[in-house]
Amino acid sequence: MKKAVQQIMLGTVTGNESVARQTLHRIKAAGYDGLELNRFMIHPSSLMIRMMTKAAGMPTGKGGKLDWKALLADAGLSVISLHADLGSLERETDAVAREAGDYHTGFVVITGMYRFDYGDEKSVRELAVRLNKAGGELKKAGISLLYHNHNVELLQVKPGLRAYDILLSDTDPDCVNFEFDSYWFTDGGADAAAWMHRLGSRMKLWHVTDRGCRPAGPAMTPILKPDSMELGTGSMDLDSLREAALQNGIQAVVLESHKNWIGNDPVRSLEVSAEWLNERF
Repeated sequence: MKKAVQQIMLGTVTGNESVARQTLHRIKAAGYDGLELNRFMIHPSSLMIRMMTKAAGMPTGKGGKLDWKALLADAGLSVISLHADLGSLERETDAVAREAGDYHTGFVVITGMYRFDYGDEKSVRELAVRLNKAGGELKKAGISLLYHNHNVELLQVKPGLRAYDILLSDTDPDCVNFEFDSYWFTDGGADAAAWMHRLGSRMKLWHVTDRGCRPAGPAMTPILKPDSMELGTGSMDLDSLREAALQNGIQAVVLESHKNWIGNDPVRSLEVSAEWLNERF
């Protein structure tokens, strides 16, 4: 079972070649096998993307200027998958497929759509059609398309029917499968393990982080705001989720935590999470 880190965690620790090299070697030493890359972080990105990720507390950094193939090879790390946006994939399918091939990964992953109405049934069904078409084109190049969820897919488009239900029913398993993020479905109030069992073999990758509260001092009220946590330090039943993921035959587990890092240090955070991962994979 391969263990990987999502590149979005590394924007602040890959600012130049020397720092990036040190970071990647620490990731390898912690026990990880590879990274999950984002196209907007391995190429120069637009001002809008940089502003959006910075506002979310996950800055892209200056990785678009680095030679990621050389850096990964130097650290002995592989590429588990390549994240892309659907618009770019539709406009330049051959380029995305070629880039995935150059990094020796068979997975391209689409994340939740920007400014998209997941509460509208017609829009979600149209999204499924677009995913099928894009996945079919990638399949010709030997690349598999995966859809990565957040919590917005839990919106009901009508009573008893959620956006994610439609994405499961209306996408063709020969063209579209899934990278399941258990943190975000837990955050949305769902039973993540139940959804994982429902996905079955269509779940190819598992995005994992823990969820809980890290008090920074005395709380003003008895209510604390939950956030991502290092694996094994929060409240999620990660062992049950792990069993479901293994039953589904996943090919890799990918760590992604969201800025709430020990000492504000993403590398130290992923090293702590590696202790949990290395005991179980």
